Amino acid sequence: MAPRGLSLEEKRTKLLEIFYDSKDFYQLKELEKLGPKLKGIVSQTVKEVLQSLVDDGLVQGDKIGASNFFWSFPSQRGTIVQNRLDSVKETRAGHEAQLAELKTAIEHERTLRPLSDSRAAALEQLTSMKKQLAVLQEEIDAYGACDPVKVEEKRRAVTLAHEAAVRWTDNYSILLSHFTRQSGMDAQDIRRYLEIGDDYEDIF
Repeated sequence: MAPRGLSLEEKRTKLLEIFYDSKDFYQLKELEKLGPKLKGIVSQTVKEVLQSLVDDGLVQGDKIGASNFFWSFPSQRGTIVQNRLDSVKETRAGHEAQLAELKTAIEHERTLRPLSDSRAAALEQLTSMKKQLAVLQEEIDAYGACDPVKVEEKRRAVTLAHEAAVRWTDNYSILLSHFTRQSGMDAQDIRRYLEIGDDYEDIF
């Protein structure tokens, strides 16, 4: 079975060991040679591992002249960890202070609004009225067609339709009268020719 390769975290730890053991400065090309030789880190992955350590603040880097140098010391890691711990403690203390302020504010509001019998009854009535309102709203939604706004819209639509029908029948009557005068034909014959039934009525 082929040996298992190192995980990223194992590579990070081993690369840090090179710095800690030697307490020296290195260039990338030096680490790419020492990584495989001392810690079994594949040379092509050293740059990526090194960058991840720099991003996390565990390795420092600086350009001196035309070359980039990297270094890290055990005490430096301890300082970083301590700083992070202090930051977490500070954040926690801030949250605890906010929580204490909220509790104090809640207690203050409770003292201003004691739960008397009348207040308890008022709250109970408010809850009941909210439930009734919800039921009424459901009934209104169920009978949406009877909504006054919708009823008014339908009434207006009927009025417009009636006015249009009146205009058409008026126009028909005027044309029929004109045609009978001009041609001398009987109006009933013209109706029969146009297939207009006897049940036709003018709309007023």
